[in-house]
Amino acid sequence: MDDPYHNNVNQQMTEGGDYTYTQDGGGQDGYPYQTDYPPQDEDAASDATEGADEDDQMYEGEYQGIPHPDEIKEARRAARVEARRKARMAAQQEEEEESLPEQYETIMEDCGHGRFQWMLFFVLGLALMADGVDGFMVGFVLPSAEKDMCISNADKGLLGLLVYVAMMVGALVWGGLCDKMGRRKCLIYVLTIDLVFSFLSCFAQGYGFFLFLRFCSGFGIGGSIPIVYTYFTEFLQMDKRGEHLSWLCMFWMFGGLYASFTAWGIIPHYGWGFAIGTHLQMHSWRLFILVCLFPALAALIGLVFMPESPRFLLENARHDEAWMILRQVHDTNWKAKGEPERVFTVTNIKTPQTQEDEFIEIQSETGTAFQRWTVRKMTMLQQVMANIMSLSAPELRLQGLLLVIVWFCLAFSYHGLGVWFPDMIKYMQYEEYESKVRIFHRERVERFHFNFSLVNQIHREGEYIHDKFANIEIKSVKFESSLFENCYFEDIKSTNTFFENCTIKNTVFYNTDLWQDKFKNCRMENATFLHPKKGCHLNFQEENDIVIYMVSFLGSLAVLPGNIISALFMDKIGRIRIIGGSMLASSACTFLLLLSFSQGAVICWQCLFYGVSVAAWNGLEVISVELYPSSKRGTAFGILNGICKFAAIIASSIFAAFIGITKIIPIFLAFAALVCGGMVALKLPETREKILS
Repeated sequence: MDDPYHNNVNQQMTEGGDYTYTQDGGGQDGYPYQTDYPPQDEDAASDATEGADEDDQMYEGEYQGIPHPDEIKEARRAARVEARRKARMAAQQEEEEESLPEQYETIMEDCGHGRFQWMLFFVLGLALMADGVDGFMVGFVLPSAEKDMCISNADKGLLGLLVYVAMMVGALVWGGLCDKMGRRKCLIYVLTIDLVFSFLSCFAQGYGFFLFLRFCSGFGIGGSIPIVYTYFTEFLQMDKRGEHLSWLCMFWMFGGLYASFTAWGIIPHYGWGFAIGTHLQMHSWRLFILVCLFPALAALIGLVFMPESPRFLLENARHDEAWMILRQVHDTNWKAKGEPERVFTVTNIKTPQTQEDEFIEIQSETGTAFQRWTVRKMTMLQQVMANIMSLSAPELRLQGLLLVIVWFCLAFSYHGLGVWFPDMIKYMQYEEYESKVRIFHRERVERFHFNFSLVNQIHREGEYIHDKFANIEIKSVKFESSLFENCYFEDIKSTNTFFENCTIKNTVFYNTDLWQDKFKNCRMENATFLHPKKGCHLNFQEENDIVIYMVSFLGSLAVLPGNIISALFMDKIGRIRIIGGSMLASSACTFLLLLSFSQGAVICWQCLFYGVSVAAWNGLEVISVELYPSSKRGTAFGILNGICKFAAIIASSIFAAFIGITKIIPIFLAFAALVCGGMVALKLPETREKILS
């Protein structure tokens, strides 16, 4: 269809062969547009000229779709304006983000340090104490649990390994989640998981189910350390951080003391257990696990009355909630100091202009509740993984690598020697016991009634004819290539007793625990077993040597002086000197272990090593929460604590392998790790006067 505008246009040739277009009707002047192109049909006229003013000169490249130079200039000008606008917004956002730490530090100074921080201190201290109790509990429960549940030698030690693996995984997971879900909420989850599964493990009769429950419990309590330190740090002002975080570390020592003391008082008392029916046996070591739940339970109850970290809320743009909590801290502290009239004057807190987290939500009409829950959790997992990957940013990469090395070296030496000390004492006890063994060779005993216990003996090529063994205990006795003919065994309780290459003729075993696994390569001729005591039976005098409890108790108590000194000097001489000096001094202490020729010497050097090295732990935990920004603090600390557990697993296996072989290799490994970690620690940045970013 013809355009009416085109129908009113006439072409006129001017001098020089150019064409001038004029519009009919209304007596208006024609457009002064000239071109070298020949005349075009009416339908070829461009609609782009419609409505143009007389003075506008038409661009000849318009018909070819080429932008006008003015349009290009305008686009470039608009791009420059937009770039400047974005730069101003980025600078403003950076300024606001930088001002939040300074403003938050000012607010915490205005709130003061008082009753609120001390209440939170004891609640979080109990949570940290629960982690310490769990770490010590495994070593105390292990001997009795393995014997009570008839664990083979191949499966022994699996409990300790799984618990540390669970703690490592828990530290990684919960450290990352507390940066997204909140410190308080995650700590409640952590303590609840530990309480539930630890309680259930008290009643587990099968070893496999018991391992599963202890693994779940370890996964829960493993996240407590990263959350506790991150949580408490964000309620402290700069000049109080180092000292009070060091005081908080003492609760891990209290956990060791509590576990050692209660194990000493409960586990050796077999009569404290009870039975529910015939299938549920509650021996004293199970009661000990129940008692170990008290610190976690107390921490969980106290945590219900504590608020969320206001710094976490501000980082997530929850300004009003953070303001209410900060006012609560302010009012609580100043009322306790006798100044209730002091008013919280902060009216506005700058929050960082953080980009909204990408969050995919399924509408209620298009998905089920389970689908929406799955999407939310998967999105949160992606955010946590993104937070972990952001720790490899250039500004965090170097300090992160240095921290990893220091954490690994300190954990490797500390936990490795922590296994070596008690195992070395046990080995010395074993050697002393073996040195007192009595050997009987080719003895012949006929028609004799053994009514006394046989302990720590070896009988070789003996003959026992018409003998009676009744109502006795046979402990650490070995019969080799011996003959038992027409003998009678009744009500025998044996421990570490074996018959090797023996001949058993016309012999009756009545109500004894001498069963198939006690006889190795033996020839049975008309041997009768009546009412055997199947299963495993605890010997609490053997499995629970009081020396082991005393070693753990003294080792925990020995860190008290180091804790006090590090707390008093953490803010005075700095974190770096504390860490480096403590690790290098601990490396010197390891050489004294070469002089450990008795149980007393081992205990003495153990206490010295723990007392010196604890300062490094305190300084390392303080600097780890201060180096990282609030949005990544829990994630970073969780990774570092997971590396600590990984180093403990490796060190436990290596150091235990050399027990009874040599002392030089474990001592050299501990020395090298401490020296390496101490030298690297001196390269870390000092954070004594650093405002939490």
